[in-house]
Order: sequence, then structure tokens, then C-alpha cells
Amino acid sequence: MAKSSPVVVDSDSELDYEAVSAGKRLSLFERLYTGTGGFEIVGKRKVYYGIAAALIAIAVASMVFKGFTLGIDFAGGSRIQLPASDSVTTSKVEDVYRSTLGHDPVTVQKAGSGSSATIQIRSDTLSVEQADKLQTALFDTFHPKDSNGQASRNAISVAEISGTWGGQVTKKALLALVVFVGLTTLYIAIRFERDMAFAAVGSLFFNLIVTAGIYSLVGFEVTPAAVIGLLTILGYVLYDNVVVFDKVEENTRGVLHLTKHTYAEKANLAANQTLMRSINTTVIGILPIIGMLVVAVWLLGVGTLKDLALVQLVGMIVGGYSSIFFAVPVLVTLKETWGPVAAHTKKVLNRRSGGAKARVGAVAGAAGREADANGFGHDHAPRSQSAGAPRPGARPSGKRQQRRH
Repeated sequence: MAKSSPVVVDSDSELDYEAVSAGKRLSLFERLYTGTGGFEIVGKRKVYYGIAAALIAIAVASMVFKGFTLGIDFAGGSRIQLPASDSVTTSKVEDVYRSTLGHDPVTVQKAGSGSSATIQIRSDTLSVEQADKLQTALFDTFHPKDSNGQASRNAISVAEISGTWGGQVTKKALLALVVFVGLTTLYIAIRFERDMAFAAVGSLFFNLIVTAGIYSLVGFEVTPAAVIGLLTILGYVLYDNVVVFDKVEENTRGVLHLTKHTYAEKANLAANQTLMRSINTTVIGILPIIGMLVVAVWLLGVGTLKDLALVQLVGMIVGGYSSIFFAVPVLVTLKETWGPVAAHTKKVLNRRSGGAKARVGAVAGAAGREADANGFGHDHAPRSQSAGAPRPGARPSGKRQQRRH
């Protein structure tokens, strides 16, 4: 049995990065850790575009047909708050509200823990008579106590948020989002280049749409905390894009002066090299958020934190995906659509096609020379019959026939 020879790695090729002995195969986690996974990300970008399109379609459909549950800070309305206790639960408070006013509240949730726990009711704007009637019904049912430990009607607070103020908050939130995206585009355009800026902005909008769509599907209230969380995760997406694009820029530096690898191959290598870092950053980032959801929301009952936690959890997961599987493929698509990269890609592919044909011809020529050396392999013409040659089917006329006579 022939001995297996070691794998020869071309030192001029960054793509031949698995310099291991023959027969040795690294595990998936080893390849992820070392950045030598060889996962075809850019080459299968149509698949990832399809996944992105499906996510965007679901998100947009949810936002159009289901819409958002706007918090009182955006939509306006009335907010009623009373101390929580073992006898005061969200379901009982909701029953009192429904029996008193004849319709359901928008939301009833518990906030805080221990002696500082409260029940918060959010409803449409109530008139003075409705607010007074509800306050009386809640006091007669639960007898909440004030800070002095005495049962008091004043322990139930009623606050009115006007729709005008909510509209101002909405405009400011949208303005903050526009300014953030504009500054992001400017920074990346200065730090990198035009196509990278377009790809990064596309990744930001992809993350924004999908996160908002999931928020709409779940039905959580859109509060100022949710908007702050959204701006935070957009900053995370920007950071992850900068890390990936910095590696792409490093790998593709001078690639147009060579004809061995295309821009897409170098970008795919960069995506593989930063894949594990992106996974680590995402996992480390979401662990505290999961802790916030488990400890603060479920164990301590701080329901107001779930808005911030959900948007950050979803946004960081989608951001980690988009920086590798969306931003890099979009960048390569933009590069290969026009400009010198498109021409260079065609040149490299044509060179490879010509090299393959030359190798096939060389193999065929070597096989022909080997056949000549062995004395076969050629088609010989049939020998021509001389004039004295016997006619086919004639009897032999050799010496044995002559001696018989």
C-alpha cells in the first residue's frame, strides 16, 4: 500500500489554511475556533438572501396586519397604580376594572418586588368621573395602605398622559434613529469605503426590521426603554460590522494585482476568520440579558424590564447573524456588480478555465507518449496486398504442395 504523502500548502495562498497532516480531520469546533472552517458563506449567498427575505417578509406582515402595542408614553392614556400584596393580583385588578368601567384595560402588570411592588394599569384616556369611579372601586375591594401603613384612597394614583406628549416622544425617537443611521453611514464611509457603508446600512435596516417585527409578533408594549434598547443593539451591529469589514479589508488588500484568488474568496475567508469571534461576542452579550429576563422579570416580577430585555436579546442574535451572513454577501454582490472587482473576477475565472484546459491537454499528451513507448495505442492502416500475394480462399502453394507432385 502506498504511503500517504503530507498535504502541501501553498504559502502564497491564504485560502489553503488547513495545513494538517494527511488523514487528520479537525472537528467542527476546532475549525470554528481557528478560523479554518472553510464554510462557504459568500458562495451560497443566494440561500442567505432567501432566509433574509423570508424574515423580512414575516416581520413586515406582522407590522402591517398586527401592528404595535404602543406604550402610554407614545399613545397617551391613563395610568393607575396601587400597592401590590398577596390579595392584590393582576387578575383580580383586571376583574375590578372590567366590572367597573365595562371594558378591558390595555395592560395590567406587576412592577417591583417586596414592599415596593406595585400593580400598574394602563388604559385609554379616562374622564374625571371614570377615574374617580375606578379609584373608589379599587379601594373598596383591596383597601391598599399608604406609606404610613394606613388604608388610604390616596394610595391609588391616577396619571394622565396626553396624546400630544406621546407624539412628541415618537418624533424624538424617530429623529434619534435617523441621526444614528446617518452618523453610522458617515463613519463607515470615512473609515472604509462606499460599498462597505452601503452593506453596513443594509445590515442595520435588516436588523431593525426583523427586531421590530418580532416585537410586533410577541405583542410587547413599545416603550421608551424599548427604543433605547433598539438604539443599543444597533450600536452592537455597527461594532460587529466594523470588525468583519476590517478583516475583509485586510484580506483583500492588493487582491486586484493578483490573479490567483477573487475578491469573493478573500471575503469568504474573512467571514470564516471572524465567525467564532462573532459567536463569542453574541453569546457573551446575551447571557446578561437572559439573566435579566429570568431574575428580574420572572423571579422578582419587574415587568417593566422585559421590554428592554426582549429587544436587546432579539437584536443581538439577529445582529450576530447579519454581520456575517448578510453584510459580507451584500458587500461582495455590490463589488462584483460593477467596477474593477467585477473585471478582476472575470479575469481570474477565465485564467482558471484556461489552466484547466491546459492541464487536460497535458494529461492527454502524456498518455499518448506513453502509448507510443509501449508500441500500441495508434490506429495502423491495413497492409496493402502485393501482386504476388495469394487470393483470399486459394489453396496453399508452398513447398509441401509441390512435393506431392
